[in-house]
Amino acid sequence: MKHVQMLFDEELLEELDSDERVRMQGRSKVLRGLVSSYLEQRRRAKIDMQYVAGYGGDLQVSEELDGWDEEGEWPED
Repeated sequence: MKHVQMLFDEELLEELDSDERVRMQGRSKVLRGLVSSYLEQRRRAKIDMQYVAGYGGDLQVSEELDGWDEEGEWPED
């Protein structure tokens, strides 16, 4: 692991230090978990945007495929 220096205002740091999980696990572990969650959320949002860009937000599959069922030849039962 690598050391990272961060600046917090005093009120925020006091609130962080008063949290039960922070007292049990330590600031570093809690902050690593929060950063990891943030990055995962951003990764998922990016994937969601790529899906929308790739497939279009207004894609109406049923409308685009209307009439195609009549174009094929279906076997007799």
